[in-house]
Amino acid sequence: MSEPTPTFAVISGAQVHEVLQGRDKHLLDLVEAAYRLHGSGDTVNPPSYFLRFPEDPSSRIIALPASVGGDIGVHGVKWISSFPANVARGIPRASAVLILNDQETGYPIACMESSIISAVRTAASAALAADWLTRGRTRPAKVGFIGTGLIARYIHTYLVGTGWSFDEVGIFDLSADHAAGFQGYVESTGDGSVVIHESAEDLIKACDLVVFATVAGEPHITDPTWFEHNPLVLHVSLRDLSPEVVLSGTNVVDDVEHCLKANTSVHLAEQAEGNREFLSGTLFDVMSGAVDLPADKPVFFSPFGLGVLDLAVGKFVYDEVGRAGDLAPVEDFFFDLNRYGKR
Repeated sequence: MSEPTPTFAVISGAQVHEVLQGRDKHLLDLVEAAYRLHGSGDTVNPPSYFLRFPEDPSSRIIALPASVGGDIGVHGVKWISSFPANVARGIPRASAVLILNDQETGYPIACMESSIISAVRTAASAALAADWLTRGRTRPAKVGFIGTGLIARYIHTYLVGTGWSFDEVGIFDLSADHAAGFQGYVESTGDGSVVIHESAEDLIKACDLVVFATVAGEPHITDPTWFEHNPLVLHVSLRDLSPEVVLSGTNVVDDVEHCLKANTSVHLAEQAEGNREFLSGTLFDVMSGAVDLPADKPVFFSPFGLGVLDLAVGKFVYDEVGRAGDLAPVEDFFFDLNRYGKR
């Protein structure tokens, strides 16, 4: 009996959005499952590959290859660009596609729009960390966002969608227009009162949960005393904090080898210290009970963002689109499949 011909489908951003919309809790659980598979060694997540441009040093395109085992069972790669000048053009900074490969044959089975998937896995990871890293601590009542782009919006959506509520939402952005836009979004959700702060310092000191979602290329927050009230800091953008700030708190990452590269804040702290002893562990270590977090220090969570998370969410989208009967294979995408040619 001949084997079935491999098929390849393209899944649009509209289809991705339809599958993921309103499923915040399920996707948080899915991301947690992917983290647990990664922590138990049932994934492959090699270093990301950065394509940079001498004439445009602030822009980059990154390839994140990965493989996830367990019930997810898929290989693939995310190809995501970050061009900060896009914001002035009126389009999002980041764009992405995700390629899924069949686990048995290695054939690519789908290409899907992935900026939404990337935002969802980032937001779900942040919300998951906020939950686990505040267990045993007073649950934050005031959240502050430094940087108010799409990722900040998704993180706020996932916090609220997984049971968080806040008395106050603080906002700081270098652009007054962006801050006002984010304020309008938060007010539309009805999630607490909204305060636009005049400085990052004011916001940090006023909030017990701080989210960094900027495009900063190097540290701009340098004073550890701003964190003396011991907030939880979701350092999603990775390069906002100086080594002095990093070393003043408890540090949790999603993956040690990935996070301590490319001059992230924790990488700079490693260079300053000459070792990695300032790291308490990974989010998986916290979830598995291997690490206890002290309550008398700020906690900094620095997630590099693992390709295995994109694959977990992408495979869920692929399966759901197929289950709905909306998977449309590209005809003749695989053409010459006979080893010796047609006779």
